[in-house]
Amino acid sequence: MINNSRVKLIRRKILPLISFFSFVKIHEVYGSIFSKKALRILLITDGLVLISGAMLGPIYAIYVDIVGGDLMDASIAGGIFALVAGLTVLVSGKFSDHVNEPKYIVSLGYTIIGFGFLLYILVNSVWFLFIVQAIIGFGEAIYTPAFDALYSKHLDKNEEATEWGGWEAMRYFTASGGAVIGGLVAMNFGFSPLFVIMCLLCFISAIYIFFLPKRTL
Repeated sequence: MINNSRVKLIRRKILPLISFFSFVKIHEVYGSIFSKKALRILLITDGLVLISGAMLGPIYAIYVDIVGGDLMDASIAGGIFALVAGLTVLVSGKFSDHVNEPKYIVSLGYTIIGFGFLLYILVNSVWFLFIVQAIIGFGEAIYTPAFDALYSKHLDKNEEATEWGGWEAMRYFTASGGAVIGGLVAMNFGFSPLFVIMCLLCFISAIYIFFLPKRTL
């Protein structure tokens, strides 16, 4: 049986120390990444798009039920999203290699995703839902290769894994925060306001990226 005094010592001294040094390490890594303007812009704008998608994730099945679908329909919708994205991403990547300003492709992808989120408000059947999922999958596949190319372009030599790790950490943070925020918004205001917020976050990122001065990215 664990000694109570030892448990208290862990709670009062060891856990705070672990938390403090973890915070310091996270701040150190992110401080380095955010000091670079291009990476900072890419992380923040993509973070807004990722958090918008995360808002619906945990409550997606509830939404599908509201529009008349069931768990199988929710699964098929997810499959359609992935299939369309998979079929599009290779073509998008090939096209992005021959574009002088990939930021415009990123902006286009964000816009399509935002438009898809807005269409959720109009969904009144499972078939319409499938179409919307295809649009969102298409938008994600359009921007992903161009975004990856832009992000990779600004990485420091021998720090590639660390700086990609910053993006991965951001993806998990947005998934965590978005899941909670989305649930709160839907519970208190309904799904339509949630979809409007999701759409606006994508449009904000799209507009900002589009109007960036040349050579910023």
